[in-house]
Amino acid sequence: MPKKSAAEVLVAAGREVSISNPGKVLFPKPGHTKLDLARYYLAVAEGALRGAGGRPNVLVRYPDGIEGEFFYQKRAPRTRPPWIEVVELRFPSGRAAEEVVPRDAASLAWFANLACLELHPHPVRAEDLEHPDELRVDLDPVPGIAWNQITSVAQVARSVLEDLRLVGWPKTSGSRGMHICVRIEPRWTFDEVRRAALALAREVESRAPKLATSKWWKEERHGVFVDYNQNAKDRTVASAYSVRPTPDARVSAPLAWDEVDGCEPGDFTLVTMPARFKQLGDRHAAIDEHAGSLRPLLELFDRQGLGDAPWPPYYSKKQPPRTKPPLVQIARARRKEDALAGLERWKQRHPEVTPHLQPADVLVDAMRGRYSTWTRIRVNLQHVPEALRPAQEPLDPDEKIFSSS
Repeated sequence: MPKKSAAEVLVAAGREVSISNPGKVLFPKPGHTKLDLARYYLAVAEGALRGAGGRPNVLVRYPDGIEGEFFYQKRAPRTRPPWIEVVELRFPSGRAAEEVVPRDAASLAWFANLACLELHPHPVRAEDLEHPDELRVDLDPVPGIAWNQITSVAQVARSVLEDLRLVGWPKTSGSRGMHICVRIEPRWTFDEVRRAALALAREVESRAPKLATSKWWKEERHGVFVDYNQNAKDRTVASAYSVRPTPDARVSAPLAWDEVDGCEPGDFTLVTMPARFKQLGDRHAAIDEHAGSLRPLLELFDRQGLGDAPWPPYYSKKQPPRTKPPLVQIARARRKEDALAGLERWKQRHPEVTPHLQPADVLVDAMRGRYSTWTRIRVNLQHVPEALRPAQEPLDPDEKIFSSS
């Protein structure tokens, strides 16, 4: 076992923040350490706080680096500096928790000391927890979709927003997709903001039906899913400048619109972003100056006349009726690689099925539990001739999973 290194003290916002075991490697391939993470967040603090500051944040912690187990921590650690602010949130499950509200660069360094790679803020300010001031457009591609298809959908979303007198601020997600942040006046409830996001998703789909989808059920999607449910209460997404758990330590990079078509997500990392930030500043520096009204989107929702869309299962909402496709469940496991191994065993048992499967037919779902994520794998047999479709088998593996809070 590597020997722990002595703590290092960083000074930020006039405070001293101790980074324990600063040599702890969080990203094995490039060798980035916990101290590297803390210094990164200090270098981009102004932009990172614009995205996550003043908001309650879920702590997503990687104590053993990106190759180890990670967990979600909604409740602020009991042992914390007196200057770390918290605020109590109430969730759809009925539970409540005090979450951390970062206010300055020292808070970000403290996050890094906890091995929090990502910043996961709620779309509300600590001063008003019931009225979001941000609508979030999450462009989530199905397997097999190229990056230029995602940027094309982003440009369609931009046009819809502009037509409705709203300003979108694009950024790479740092993972497979792209986000567009929209500042809004904090006058509407979570349900109304989600309804507005749903109207936006449906309009994007209507303008680019071959590229985009608003279908909630994974097995019904194609192209790029415009995920409106990221605006439901209790949902968080990685904010601007957030470091992501990828082998090359990518970050969620704010962009100008003229950069979107030519950008490559891999260009923005923990190493490259500080230099970009120093040279160009924060591409989203003016976002707070452009808070718009949701009224045009809500009026569009009424004109569309399609009603509500499905909610995540732990919301006590009436689900719209649907026709279920021919799905079989394959595996559920705490570790993604264990679930994928189960999928390979299933394919070996059914070699006649595999040639008929398209990339989007294999549904690998990252399910958020109370403290961590787990993986569920399903297969949509829609392209498999009915006579060849295997029946549901016992899951392999079938691990006990705790439900979300």
